[in-house]
Amino acid sequence: MSEGEMARLMEEVEEKKKLIANIRTKPWRMQRRLVVLKEAQEFVDKFEGALGKGKGRKWYAYKVMMMKKWIKFQRDFENFRTACIPWERKIKEVESHFGSSVASYFIFLRWMYGMNLVLFGLTFGLVVIPEVLMGLPYGSIPRKTVPRAEQDTAQDYSVLMDFNGYCKYSVLFYGYYNDQRTVGLLKFRLPLSYLMVGIGSFGYSLMLVIRTMAKNADVGGGDGEEGEFTFAWKMFTSWDYLIGNSETADNKYASITTSFKESIVDEQENQKDENIHLRRFLRVLANFLITCSLGGSGYLIYFVVKRSQEFANRTDLSWYEKNELEIIMSLLGLVCPPLFETIAELEDYHPRIALKWQLGRIFALFLGNLYTFLFALFDEVNTKLEEEESIKNASIWALKEYYANYSRMFNDTDTTPPPMNPADVIRGPCWETAVGIEFVKLTVSDIQVSYLTILIMDFARAVIVRFLNYCWCWDLEAGFPSYGEFDISGNVLGLVFNQGMIWMGAFYAPGLVGINVLRLLSSMYYQCWAVMATNVPHERVFKASKSNNFYMGLLLLILFLSLLPVVYTIMSLPPSFDCGPFSGKNKMYDVVMETIDLDLPAFMGTLFSYAANPGLIIPAVLLAIYYLNSTSEAYQNSNMELKKKMQMVSREGIFSIETPEMRSDPGWMIR
Repeated sequence: MSEGEMARLMEEVEEKKKLIANIRTKPWRMQRRLVVLKEAQEFVDKFEGALGKGKGRKWYAYKVMMMKKWIKFQRDFENFRTACIPWERKIKEVESHFGSSVASYFIFLRWMYGMNLVLFGLTFGLVVIPEVLMGLPYGSIPRKTVPRAEQDTAQDYSVLMDFNGYCKYSVLFYGYYNDQRTVGLLKFRLPLSYLMVGIGSFGYSLMLVIRTMAKNADVGGGDGEEGEFTFAWKMFTSWDYLIGNSETADNKYASITTSFKESIVDEQENQKDENIHLRRFLRVLANFLITCSLGGSGYLIYFVVKRSQEFANRTDLSWYEKNELEIIMSLLGLVCPPLFETIAELEDYHPRIALKWQLGRIFALFLGNLYTFLFALFDEVNTKLEEEESIKNASIWALKEYYANYSRMFNDTDTTPPPMNPADVIRGPCWETAVGIEFVKLTVSDIQVSYLTILIMDFARAVIVRFLNYCWCWDLEAGFPSYGEFDISGNVLGLVFNQGMIWMGAFYAPGLVGINVLRLLSSMYYQCWAVMATNVPHERVFKASKSNNFYMGLLLLILFLSLLPVVYTIMSLPPSFDCGPFSGKNKMYDVVMETIDLDLPAFMGTLFSYAANPGLIIPAVLLAIYYLNSTSEAYQNSNMELKKKMQMVSREGIFSIETPEMRSDPGWMIR
């Protein structure tokens, strides 16, 4: 075979390969596609091997073989990577029965678990473990010792459940960490690491949220591709003919049915005719009622926090009075979302739009409650700071009195007195640990209420409907109480605000991140079981957007709002004098200036002081925001233009890819 024939044969083989790869895009009948595909595959199998015979052609055959193996490896690796995605099968099962809107919550939950796993690694790897391995042991200094007056009750169950006693003086909270500049043989800078991890957690979370939003925007860019012939595409292309398992087939059948319901709801909403004036009046009324509810819940939280400050000076408190704040906040989070959902029935929005309104209202509720709680909490912090000054003077006086009494008792002024027992040293209030305890108690209370709500409101309700329906006066499934629906908005906002509490509270309680990881892990299994066993699909099933950026937008907002109290703490409030890694400093950020002065050249301190000037930072941030906003708008305009071009091409139909061969053969469309 000559060189020219060899080159021509290689070109034909490459053309046949391209045809095999693009056979699905050809506007041919299925019978013709199968015939052409079979002929092309036979041609490639026949002549691709022949090209490998003879001198100098073995290299080509070897490349072809390696290319096939590489393609197979990529396919197998992709299958392996998909199989390694946590809980993918569970989420697909939920999606097949309840639709993409419910599945989007579990996808969001899985994403939150991954982010918190990284935060857990940062906190425990750079703060907790160095303190445990290289820091001073328990009982060596006052901040790591239970006071003498509390030792008798330090192991009581009620005390530990309030995170006092041994829990309070452990690595779980801020006050346990020592203020030594370096610890261990490695000279690990623990205070600097504590501050950097606290700030770095926000930085990592911010980058991850923005990156995910950008990725979702790319994925969601093709939402309009199903705008034409929606039902035809679903009817003829939904089934997967590779399914060989009966259970998988049932799930696929349920998924297709749910998909049709979603599209039907969208179509009905587009064709709905309504009285616009009545609808506007009802929507204004609904927003007025919800605004009153939000104001009332905020006032209730503020009132309860003020009462808790009065209770702090009493010892004869009941269990309810000790936990009143956590109970009220949990009950508001439990009662208000269903109330908002009932009021929202007046508005009669499309389910997807109604979900966003519901999320926004519950977001406002949680945000108002959280910031009311924070304002009241920082009022208490200011009180503790005033109390700390008097305790600091009293502790110095007590130490001097101890040395004087020792010298008088032993009549010896030359011998250095032994140090005072750490359990007997007067302690300050350590306001950072007090704030951390409140966040941990809120998180644990939220976990308990969430799990008990599922167990009582969903599981017990489903058991009653299932087993008492046969002997009841009315149909329990169709009437009251019926099976429950999965509350998407309440669960999503619960996740978002729980994460906000973790971001804020982790600075005062490093162990809070570990508690949250366990909470998210158990929630995935518990809620997947609950939704499949006790809930029914929504009466008005709707399709979730391909872009989950609404959830991410809420998370980004709560991230910035969570950052504000921590920045205020670092930049404005003086740290406690006898606990935590920043004790002895005027401000927490002084540890950074200390590191720059002692470990870096002098000019670095000058550069840092200029770089930290708000007059430079604020204009730079504003310019960056303006640039990013302009770039984003340009990309959005480009995407819109590309969408219009794609729609124009799709309207031209099959004639846009018609070949001259087809035009010369009038019967090609019916073969």
